[in-house]
Amino acid sequence: MFSSLSERLDSIFRNLKGSGYLTEQNIKDSMREIRLALLEADVNFKIVKKFIAEVEKRAVGAEVMKSLTPGQQIVKIVHEQLIALMDTEGFEMKVYNNKLTKIMMVGLQGSGKTTACAKLAAMYRKKGIKPMMVACDVYRPAAIEQLKILGRQIDIPVVSDESKDVVIIADKALKEAYSAFTNLLIIDTAGRLHIDADMMNEVARLKDHVKPDYIFFVADAMTGQDAVTVANEFYNKLEFDGVILTKLDGDARGGAALSIKAVTGRPLAFVGTGEKIPDLEVFYADRMASRILGMGDVLSLIEKAEESLNAEEEEKLARKMLKNQFNLNDFLKQLQSIKKMGPLESIIKMIPGIGSKLPADLKIDDNALKHVEAIIQSMTHKEREKPEILNGSRRLRISKGCGRPVMEVNRLMRQFEDMKKMMKKMNSPKGMKQLESMMKGQH
Repeated sequence: MFSSLSERLDSIFRNLKGSGYLTEQNIKDSMREIRLALLEADVNFKIVKKFIAEVEKRAVGAEVMKSLTPGQQIVKIVHEQLIALMDTEGFEMKVYNNKLTKIMMVGLQGSGKTTACAKLAAMYRKKGIKPMMVACDVYRPAAIEQLKILGRQIDIPVVSDESKDVVIIADKALKEAYSAFTNLLIIDTAGRLHIDADMMNEVARLKDHVKPDYIFFVADAMTGQDAVTVANEFYNKLEFDGVILTKLDGDARGGAALSIKAVTGRPLAFVGTGEKIPDLEVFYADRMASRILGMGDVLSLIEKAEESLNAEEEEKLARKMLKNQFNLNDFLKQLQSIKKMGPLESIIKMIPGIGSKLPADLKIDDNALKHVEAIIQSMTHKEREKPEILNGSRRLRISKGCGRPVMEVNRLMRQFEDMKKMMKKMNSPKGMKQLESMMKGQH
């Protein structure tokens, strides 16, 4: 996601930061580079032109803070303009416990509409909302069955009917939703491989009948500018409320995410960051701008941690670490908590100062965590509690039990011992002083 754009911008800003002062010429040179980077990321050319004009106007003006170098000031201006470009203007999907909120999902076939229905339903159920899904895609083969399978996976009811009339299906769903005291009704509609008059008329008829509280256009980030063009056509017909951009974890150059708000006037509401049901995030322009500029995304990282980690368990582990009583059972719990947060690559890229320094083509193998987990799970409870008893024969047995080489078992034990030594050192008065001086050095 945005890896090539982030890399290009990082290179431009490094050169700027190396300049002792800025001139109109080196600002123009850097603006030309930024313009090319945005066009290569498939951002709409009219938006690029306007964006560059705004940045250049502010950069050449007297807007220089004393606390920043001129190069850093350009980064600040670009960051603020990216936020303005994608600004959601406080958009929020509101769902209440005491009334039924109706949502229609529209978009082309293959954009990930059906999966987005399930992701959204699962997201709001976590907030204490009672959702229901409706299968109104009566043309695509197996679309209804796909929604039913997803519904079973997440234990959310799906309403369907043998009728090919979407209004009849919607009526049935509304009756069931009211009788079951459902709070959120998510309607999956039909899509085509291209804009089709019949499809548009059908979703317009469904909209007039259901009177949804929200209509979301679901777009595939991989299609770049095509997604923006299609979004514009859907908006002209349906006046949707927001956009859900899927497959942002793939080889998406980012053009759709950066262009869609400016072209349609409607905000990005949610982004799909993976194939699994939990891989849907509320879109925040400031966080996305920070990710694009390699500044990380601490708030999203904290939210992921809060969702995945048990505060009470983490507190117990922290106390054990301080007393140097941390064992392999605790280590296994930590690994399992990290796995719940999502792919390691996406987690690492959210950490400020680290994500931007990773190579664009870096692939972090999540299987490494699974291998470590398999090794620990092949140990007896006593071996996990007292790793010091792991002699050669025990390590060989563990290796055979998990199907990993003995050298991996040995490497894990060395890393675990090194970690324990580091914790012990940090817990000493001398270690605490070193940590304190390091923290002061960061300011």
